[in-house]
Amino acid sequence: ASFTISLRVVDNITVMIKLRPGVSLSCPIRIKNVIRSELKIKPGESVTFTFTCSNPEKYFIMEIQKNIDCVSGPCPFGDVHLYPPGLPRLNRTFIWDVKASTKAGLELKFSTPWLRQVEPGETCPDFVSYNINSCIDMATVNIGTFCRNGSVSRVKLLGGVVLSLHLPWDSPLTTSGFNIANRSSIKRLCIIESILKGESSTTLMSPNYPLGFPEDELMTWQFVIPSNMRASVFFHNYSLSNCEKKEERVEYYLPGSLSNPEVFKLSDSQPVNIAGSFNLSLQGCDQDAQNPGILRLLFQVIVQHPQLNENVTHLVDLSKERNMTVTIHFEGWPSRTLLMSEPICLICKNPRTCDRVLTLVSGAVYRISFLCKDLSQLRITAEKGISCVDLQWCQRKTYYLSVPKAITQLPIRLHKFVWKLLAPDLTNVEITSPSLKLQQHVPEQRCNTSYSYSIVSATPETELNVGIFCPGGSIEKIQMRNNITISLKTFGKGFPNESNSQDLKMSFVPHIKDECTFTVSPDPKAKVYLQSPNWPYGLPPYVSISWYVLVPSKQVARLGFSKERMGIACDTGHAYVNIKEETLGAEETVRREDELLPEPRNMYHNFWVNISNCKPVDKKQLTLQFLVTFADKQINLGVILGVVAGAGVLAAIGLTVCCVKKKKKKSQNPMVGVYNANVNTSVPGKQGLFTKGRKANESHVYAVIDDAMVYGHLLKESNGSVAPEVDVYRPFDGPIGSLPPSPPPLSFRKEIKHSPNTEEPPPLTDTDHDTYTFAHQKSGQLEDNGDTNEKNIGDTSMFLLENKEQDGLVE
Repeated sequence: ASFTISLRVVDNITVMIKLRPGVSLSCPIRIKNVIRSELKIKPGESVTFTFTCSNPEKYFIMEIQKNIDCVSGPCPFGDVHLYPPGLPRLNRTFIWDVKASTKAGLELKFSTPWLRQVEPGETCPDFVSYNINSCIDMATVNIGTFCRNGSVSRVKLLGGVVLSLHLPWDSPLTTSGFNIANRSSIKRLCIIESILKGESSTTLMSPNYPLGFPEDELMTWQFVIPSNMRASVFFHNYSLSNCEKKEERVEYYLPGSLSNPEVFKLSDSQPVNIAGSFNLSLQGCDQDAQNPGILRLLFQVIVQHPQLNENVTHLVDLSKERNMTVTIHFEGWPSRTLLMSEPICLICKNPRTCDRVLTLVSGAVYRISFLCKDLSQLRITAEKGISCVDLQWCQRKTYYLSVPKAITQLPIRLHKFVWKLLAPDLTNVEITSPSLKLQQHVPEQRCNTSYSYSIVSATPETELNVGIFCPGGSIEKIQMRNNITISLKTFGKGFPNESNSQDLKMSFVPHIKDECTFTVSPDPKAKVYLQSPNWPYGLPPYVSISWYVLVPSKQVARLGFSKERMGIACDTGHAYVNIKEETLGAEETVRREDELLPEPRNMYHNFWVNISNCKPVDKKQLTLQFLVTFADKQINLGVILGVVAGAGVLAAIGLTVCCVKKKKKKSQNPMVGVYNANVNTSVPGKQGLFTKGRKANESHVYAVIDDAMVYGHLLKESNGSVAPEVDVYRPFDGPIGSLPPSPPPLSFRKEIKHSPNTEEPPPLTDTDHDTYTFAHQKSGQLEDNGDTNEKNIGDTSMFLLENKEQDGLVE
């Protein structure tokens, strides 16, 4: 198809058809028999042409420029038309270049649905956009780029203007959508009018954004808002230039204000809850010629109905708190960026200082209010730091890790409360929950409370996620090295009711050798699942963790692991699992990473479980999970009968002794000491005076013998053996302490199956007192708890975490 474009001289219009940038000439223009790549039609010309392809919109764009001179002649005020008609369907740009005196002003008035300002380069939904530039003398300032469907109704400019309308090739638009009017001088760069009806918002930018606002210029935004609505201003992005004279600022003309204009810095919180229409002006300064900097501003105005609770204040007393911040924010902050179109929810610390995020600091008292329809959109995040400066004073103090009532009484849901515990060198942090106790969150035993604690131990080099815990378990105490972060996180709406029972406490304690030590004090018949920190990623290399499990006196514990092997291969050193009961003569069970873990076993006394990691061959680290269950001890009928029989024999002996003593009462001689002539009788002094140690000699034995003991032979049975003693104190066989079993250092560990305790008690010092006792014949061996290297032949169905019941266990 051919096109004919005829331009009148009086219209002063020029039409240009040219190739789109980056497109090769595949569809030339033919004028008669001449092939051309571009076409320019000047005022007074008429040109007929054709395209040599059926889809010229892929290759060509068109510019239609109209020059209007309002300096030397009258301006054609009124509606602006899209002229000439009958243009080919190409992407086209209409340009109106209006030259006017700076003593006069021009007004561009847009028809509904008005305009919405966007950042340069942003694409409009319908691909229709306006670009407005102000021309003063030889300088051009980009007032802004706008899409349709917004709140900008008028733009008033000083001097000339260049307005561009960009239309896509398939746009049905047939009118320009604006008219031009003459106005008196506005004495500033521009005035932009924005009409906001009902609950709405608009985003606006300073001229030349994101580049700099012109030096020492002034511009104004006029906001037309119903008097029954409330407007709030938020500066989302701004920067300041380097001023030599004056100061960059914003000025407000507010309804009902007695101090108009009210002046604010760009860094100040801007006015909120403005009742009705208002003006906002931006004033630049004289900039440093060597380093001018950039003044720019992007802001938002949000209009909403008055809130019913805007006059209700809430007291937040943080005057007695130290090192604490409380931030009230919208849900998802700070990772989620709030969309400007989302409903506004403001937090105010005074009637004129409101924002979507408000931070309160300790040591002050606040009265806050909310401009928000739905307070469930808001959350509270708080952080408190506890550090130790004076070690002696710190170790005598207990810190209560509970959420202050100043926070829980607010009508806002607590999202997270974080305690950051900073311990000095050679000092550790101990966390206790004496009444509620803590439950470790594991797949087999999930927390279902309204809040939980996440505990992380950190150094500048590494971070150890100790685990997630909630109240209502068996862990009474956790001791940890390094600096600790405890994060209380809430779930649902039940926390305010449960917050009164918080009992978590913290103290600084002397240094411990393990990275972390748990003290587990379960209730009778409890089922306790425990797993190593940093689950499921595994312990860092060379880290050691211990659990100290208290077994109730009338209970027996059953210990079992969730898998048969540790599941790692060591590159340097070895990984070990150590188990030891805290009782006399107890042997220590030791397993290496290349050995099977111990079979499920019964534990009759308090016991330790210790794991220590090596440096693995690959990235897979050591993880371990085990289960401890409890049951009542079984009473042996044979033992009961033996005790009763023994009691009868002793009663008979007592009766015989009484009779003999009564018979010999008159002739009884005083008790005599038996002198032992084979020992050194010199006064004890230095240890060197004894040729033998106290264990080897008998210098500490002085027996006083009652002649009634001559009837002791009645205790012997016919075969000469001694009957079992009842309620007889068993002498101490070896050192037993409250410390966990210690696997040998990585560089010295041998391949051992078990490590029986062979330590000798330390020799008594000179200050030890002699103990005078009756000599006893050595009784039978203590009850054997089972060889630590033999497989326990008891009920193995209890674990490998109760395989039949716990098939879903995650190893």
